[in-house]
Amino acid sequence: MVAMKGVIPHTTPLFMATLRITPAGLLVLGAGMVMGRSQPRGWQAWGWIAGFALIDGTLFQGFLAEGLSRTGAGLGSVMIDSQPLAVALLALWLFGEQIGGWGWLGLAVGVIGISLLGLPSTWLMNVFQGASLGGDIASLDWVASLFQNGQWLMLLAALSMAVGTVTLRYVSRYADPVMATGWHMVLGGLPLLALSVLTETAQWDQLQLSDWVAMAYSTVFGSAIAYGLFFYFAATGSLTSLSSLTFLTPVFALLFGSLFLAEMLTPIQWVGVGFTLISIYLINQREVLAAKIGQAKVAGSAKGLLPEADSVVLKQVAVPVTDSDS
Repeated sequence: MVAMKGVIPHTTPLFMATLRITPAGLLVLGAGMVMGRSQPRGWQAWGWIAGFALIDGTLFQGFLAEGLSRTGAGLGSVMIDSQPLAVALLALWLFGEQIGGWGWLGLAVGVIGISLLGLPSTWLMNVFQGASLGGDIASLDWVASLFQNGQWLMLLAALSMAVGTVTLRYVSRYADPVMATGWHMVLGGLPLLALSVLTETAQWDQLQLSDWVAMAYSTVFGSAIAYGLFFYFAATGSLTSLSSLTFLTPVFALLFGSLFLAEMLTPIQWVGVGFTLISIYLINQREVLAAKIGQAKVAGSAKGLLPEADSVVLKQVAVPVTDSDS
């Protein structure tokens, strides 16, 4: 996020998105060929890959690039890495992955955090103050304002990635997950390139050497390696737990955004950041927390029973033995 944010002033969002995803897809395909991975075969495999490319390639990268141009790198990363909340719900609905009490608590906290991050500050202040939003809603100006709001675009990007993560489970039934990941990046980059050619100008005129280095870093490490590993494990592992591991990403993004880009968050957004990180932690650690609580309850019950058992034994020992008993 920080590397891409530094490049944005010298290029256009859709062209940057194309540079990030298309070469990375070619790298993943090359690595898959070296590893001996099989190419997709059949209309079902290519059909699922095409849908995967549209959702996780075109929509995710497009919303990401446009949203990042309107918000900070740290805040943008928090919005993107809130996608485990959507993944958890989709995995529960489609694959029966259990969320549990701690997981549901994390989802509830996450909804609050995303609201504080993604909704415009004026809306939130009006809600807190009890003001009516009826006039703004009636005029439909709020629709246009949402798509000019970087946080909202980041939220759409997060939802696109969440749907794409779940979609890979179906893609992997018909194609190798590594090769499918590479092809979806290449195919997903083509509409972005077309939109960039049609709607943007001077995409590379102001790019400097440092910008090309930053984009190379984003392409190789942020796309090729990260995507390849993430979707490889997403094809077989727990979608909820795997996607929740990305809660570490916004921590580093916020840190580096503050150090290198001097980005500042509002107090409301800081609260939203905290809620979002707590929620993803609760989801990721839901089984561990449930086990600890269960062990504590068992231990507490055992301690509560011991004194009563001892008293019973003592009373039984204290009964005198009479001649009639003998």
